[in-house]
Amino acid sequence: MALGDGYRAFHESAAWLDLSGRGPIRMTGEDRVRLLHALAANHIQQLKPGEGCYTFFLDAQGHILGDANVLCLADALLLDTEPETRRSLYAHLDRYLIADDVTLEDESDETAALGVEGPQADGILRTLGAPVPTAAYSHERWGESIVARLSATGAPGFRIFAPLQERTGIVRQLKAAGAVAAGSNEMRTVRLEHGRPRFGEDIDSKYLPQETRQLHAVHFNKGCYLGQEIVERVRSRGAVHRQLVHLEIDATEPPEAGARIFAGEKDIGELTSAAYSPALGKVIAMGYVRVNEVPAEAQITTEGAALCRLTP
Repeated sequence: MALGDGYRAFHESAAWLDLSGRGPIRMTGEDRVRLLHALAANHIQQLKPGEGCYTFFLDAQGHILGDANVLCLADALLLDTEPETRRSLYAHLDRYLIADDVTLEDESDETAALGVEGPQADGILRTLGAPVPTAAYSHERWGESIVARLSATGAPGFRIFAPLQERTGIVRQLKAAGAVAAGSNEMRTVRLEHGRPRFGEDIDSKYLPQETRQLHAVHFNKGCYLGQEIVERVRSRGAVHRQLVHLEIDATEPPEAGARIFAGEKDIGELTSAAYSPALGKVIAMGYVRVNEVPAEAQITTEGAALCRLTP
């Protein structure tokens, strides 16, 4: 699909995007931090109001059930999740509520989430009179809304969580300040240009945390949590069989998800997502590769014999 002004805005100015399909889950109650700390792979107990982190949620075998951006509010924890996992993560958390003083609320039907991303995103927020959080995952109140330093694509960016009834007014302000609407295909292309994986496309329950290389989702010294034994076992052995990698492919048509990756004639993995990048003039993609099986001088190709390179 052709990319337009929104794609250029990600690179040159600022794009706004509707992320309201995501699932905000609010946790309140005195035991909320203790419970989430025991279920999340990252360190929740060390968070202070105004701070946040990115985390995985694992099953007992160490496989990834979902991910979330966790924002620590003064009186609650707010979990920002992917649309594919909103209900399943809510059910996962609810399953471990026994005698805990914790209340879960799925606020997706009453909350709008709007992204502002690109090199001029901070200027757009200043024009609106909104706060501009500086540290990753940090956040501040803006009236009835919350502005967080979060990016869906890896470009410099922010996310506004607002009451649903305020969505129209905020979008009007973003447009007036110069932000350009971006669609899901444009967002996806920029995400792949930045090598930013997404749960539901590049990460799912087949994978272990170390295979995704998203180790900022895991705290290795926090103590016990669900799935921690497997994570530690993988770390102690010092290796995984496959890893998520970023690729550049010399082609103009992106392969389908599941397309095989070859080193010479040897099948070494598969693609998870791909898109054509106008900025690079080639296809960019993500996929899992058995990196230990790639000979140093091997020519790497995808199905259709398109040459590709693994990038850092």
